[in-house]
Amino acid sequence: MAIKNALLVDDSKVARFALSKLLEGREMEVNMAGSAEEALEYLSNNGRPDVIFMDHLMPGMNGVEATKAIKGNPDTAAIPIIMCTSKKSASFMEEARNFGVYNILTKPPHTEGLNSVLTQLASDVAEGNLPEAPKLTAVTDQDAGEDDVQLPPHASLDMTPKGEERGNGRATGPQVVPLTSELIEQIARSAVKTHINNRLHELLSSLFDEQFDHLKRALDEADRKQGQALEDRLGAVTEALEKQTQNLKDELTTEVSLTLAREMAELRKDLTRSGGFTREHMAELKDHITSVQTIDTEFWQTLQSEAIQQAHEISRETAEDIAQRTIDLYVNQQKAASSRLYTLGLSVSLGIFAVGIAWLSGLFA
Repeated sequence: MAIKNALLVDDSKVARFALSKLLEGREMEVNMAGSAEEALEYLSNNGRPDVIFMDHLMPGMNGVEATKAIKGNPDTAAIPIIMCTSKKSASFMEEARNFGVYNILTKPPHTEGLNSVLTQLASDVAEGNLPEAPKLTAVTDQDAGEDDVQLPPHASLDMTPKGEERGNGRATGPQVVPLTSELIEQIARSAVKTHINNRLHELLSSLFDEQFDHLKRALDEADRKQGQALEDRLGAVTEALEKQTQNLKDELTTEVSLTLAREMAELRKDLTRSGGFTREHMAELKDHITSVQTIDTEFWQTLQSEAIQQAHEISRETAEDIAQRTIDLYVNQQKAASSRLYTLGLSVSLGIFAVGIAWLSGLFA
């Protein structure tokens, strides 16, 4: 079974942010709580996470008390809890396992240690090797430190002065510890140390949170300035590119115009050199048509004694002969002209002879 989601409990925004980034890097869904009380409320109103990362020292209910509360609830007792703390001695780890902690993650967390813990957890979950939740009857106070007061079990404090005796000198109740000046000093020193530690933890957490907020604001401002600078730079590059494109467009238009002007000038020169269909050519064509008309008249006089069918055949053959002669004459005269002028002359010639053939056909008809 893969570890897909986690509940992260820590009063420090910096610690939550750092660990959440590591967990999200493993494609895990991360929910966060800023205190043990908030974590208990989340567990009572939401689904069960695959694992809980619990901070050790927190204001109010600390990590140990929260762990005991979670393990004392049958609905949440099976959730593995990884305690995040800088205290990782062998005795503390053994004691932590006794009240239900699955493993210890050293603060600040590192990728290697986190991967190792989660890999072992996934293996134990898959194989069903998770330790059973301890049977806790009540949530006890935080573990005693090195300077905490050590009292015998079931002991009470005797508030009577040192010189007084109780009753007849026989103990009738639990073991009585006299309240001496040394014991009072030890109790006061333990209370002061606990208060100083809690206060120091609150101040450090507040300092880390302020530094985190300041760093986040600085990063946001840097991102904003970088984005604005990038946008300005992109706008300048776009403007320069548009200007260069416009210049290139103008240069290209000018070049095309010059090229077309040169081509038109060359074409005009070619037409001038070829001379086109001149007046001399028209005079020659007129003389040729006149001679053709004379030949047609002679053919008409010859064909009067022939039948209508023979007259049509002879007229067609004569017209074809005349057309061929005209084409040959025109080709000989227009060898130096361009292909377009040659086509124009040929079209005019064929049109004229088509008129002649139509005229002849009208005569025979």
